[in-house]
Amino acid sequence: MAIEPYRRVLALPGVRALMLVGLVARIPLTGTGITLTLHVVNSLHLGFLEAGLVGAASMIGSAVGSPLAGRIVDRRGLRPVIAVTTVIQLCFWCVAPSLPYHALLAGAAVAGVFSQPVFGAIRQCVAAMVPAEDHRTGFALDSMAVELSFMVGPALAAAAVTSFSSTATMYAVGVGLVGSGVALFLLDPPTRSPEEADRETKGSVPYRQWVGSGLITLLVMVSALTFVLTATELSLVATMQESGATSWTGLVIALWCGYSLVGGFVYGGLSRGLSPLGLIGGLCALTAPLGLVGGGWWWLCLALIPAGFLCAPALSASVDAVNRRVPATARGEAMGLHGTALTVGVACAGPIAGAIVDAYGPGWAFAASGSAGAVLVLAALPFWRDSGHTATEPMPA
Repeated sequence: MAIEPYRRVLALPGVRALMLVGLVARIPLTGTGITLTLHVVNSLHLGFLEAGLVGAASMIGSAVGSPLAGRIVDRRGLRPVIAVTTVIQLCFWCVAPSLPYHALLAGAAVAGVFSQPVFGAIRQCVAAMVPAEDHRTGFALDSMAVELSFMVGPALAAAAVTSFSSTATMYAVGVGLVGSGVALFLLDPPTRSPEEADRETKGSVPYRQWVGSGLITLLVMVSALTFVLTATELSLVATMQESGATSWTGLVIALWCGYSLVGGFVYGGLSRGLSPLGLIGGLCALTAPLGLVGGGWWWLCLALIPAGFLCAPALSASVDAVNRRVPATARGEAMGLHGTALTVGVACAGPIAGAIVDAYGPGWAFAASGSAGAVLVLAALPFWRDSGHTATEPMPA
């Protein structure tokens, strides 16, 4: 029965608390982008270009800092990293509302570098706390939690800015980030299983033992996944605006996220996993023809079901594949690289998909992003070897 694996995983000591803290901790993180954007536009009275640059600076900083934070977690543990990054986030969000634009731009980049490694750390802890045979279910739960966070965080931030002000919302985001950091610090979930801790040596695993063509190919495919998902979101917004149904945009995106949740739940209950390349390729192929859907936006809601169903499974399968390809002593850094790949895809999709929407319309943005992703998957096949085993730990001296 599909629900039995979830019962088994959630019955493990500490897993329920980890999933709950991970869900809540991600909500303020997912709301930072829209909060900064609306602050630049509404409070600083600048354009969306300037707002986009602030968001880009934050994402670039996060892409740089994510693997560095993961590397330190591997060597020093989770608590020191959470403590330092939480203090820096507190400092930034306390002063951000009063900063002029250029100082805000620089501050967003620095805060991005020192972003709390919540996404990667939770996945690292899931890998440590859940037995290997249930990793797929654990990562599926994590992917569904991520989906819920992205459904709540940006919407909550936008509503707060509209109802109160961007300044008040920025302070609230800061409070949320500090609360998340404190909760993770107190929870202090393990980043190694007892067996991994027993095997652990003081040496580190050379990059050549776990960074190979398979892992690099996987990270490129992860970037392709978030590129297509971000382009889809922008195309949905543009399609709703073009059809005069802007007020229904939130419902369409919520349904899309709901399809992903259902897909993640089904995938986590399967007896065996699927190739991340196959899932990503299928999602891309099913996204490309969405621009051909006519007859009203409600038909688009139905057409989104197949591609939406594959979102969470593709993400959880990619996390599982990264976990299986790296040793426990490099897991944090590998999850950081996975987070960087996710960020790169999002950062690239914004300007590219936006330019296609402006020049040719949202239908072509669906087609171009989906087709590009599918071509990348086909090109990656010769380099993909899913060995299905974890990289070796360092040999004792």
